[in-house]
Amino acid sequence: MIDPKTVPTMKLDGGRIPCVGMGTFGSDRVSPEEVAGAVAGGIRAGYRLFDCAACYGNEEQIGNVFRAAMDEGIVERGDLFLMTKVWNDMHREVEKSCLKSIHDLQCDYLDMLFIHWPFPNYHAPFCDVNSRNPDSRPFSVEEFLDTYRQIEALVDRGLVRHIGISNMTIPKLEAVLDKVRIRPAACESEMHPCFQQQELLEYLKAHDILPIGYMPLGSPRRPERDIEPGDAVDMQMPALVEIARAHNVHPAIICLKWALGRGVLPIPFSVHNYEANLEAAVTFRLTEEEMAKIAELECGSRLVKGQVFLWEGAQSWHDLWDEDGVITGCSDC
Repeated sequence: MIDPKTVPTMKLDGGRIPCVGMGTFGSDRVSPEEVAGAVAGGIRAGYRLFDCAACYGNEEQIGNVFRAAMDEGIVERGDLFLMTKVWNDMHREVEKSCLKSIHDLQCDYLDMLFIHWPFPNYHAPFCDVNSRNPDSRPFSVEEFLDTYRQIEALVDRGLVRHIGISNMTIPKLEAVLDKVRIRPAACESEMHPCFQQQELLEYLKAHDILPIGYMPLGSPRRPERDIEPGDAVDMQMPALVEIARAHNVHPAIICLKWALGRGVLPIPFSVHNYEANLEAAVTFRLTEEEMAKIAELECGSRLVKGQVFLWEGAQSWHDLWDEDGVITGCSDC
């Protein structure tokens, strides 16, 4: 076990947050019970930050683990930093979503509630890459702000401590940040050595928004619909493997240390190696030379492309990510 008090923290909107969290997205590969088992082990290993989501389909099982750990005296509620997300089909019913997650996670309040995706486009569980919902539509500033303001009201009521955003782009952030009452505390984005999003990272830091990196290891076990020929495999990149060998650790540990070295809070998921992932926060740091070598691995390999969220008239998944600096299809930007 790693003493949670030895895990460094990061600044968060006037408070602090553990610098490594445990992700819980495994629903396409492992059962809710297996994820809950990993969370139970994670608590005992020293994790105190857990990243959940309603659409992962496992919050009830995870909540039973939290309750058991508190009943056993392993942790108190105040020891845990619990994050979850409003799924796309609940953007108009945020309070209902929040209360269900609080009930399922058995946690009384949420430390952070994210808007999972910045539009209400959703898909059926386990759908394939060609699945499309006819109700999907482009990003709308007013729709997003309506969802955001619902979370602000939950903060006012003490049900939510911090507001998070996720899967945002700089153009979308530019369109909404000056219109919110409570600034977002954190932004979850795909970030790993082969997809570094340096410009977005610098933007978030400049606006005092904590960058949280999902898929920090390159997620070799991501859903099949997100796998395409030509996707980079971060942990097999020769330079990264060489650095790992020099330190006698798995390449996953180097990915996590690289994230931490950039000021990104990583949230890896594993049913087996979670203790080693947390240990990455309390052992050696990468040198400037090693960080520079990993920076050279950037190749723009986005792994979560989001095809299932496309709307009628969209050309490809590239339309989701505003790559030319303009929000595609937005009618009120």
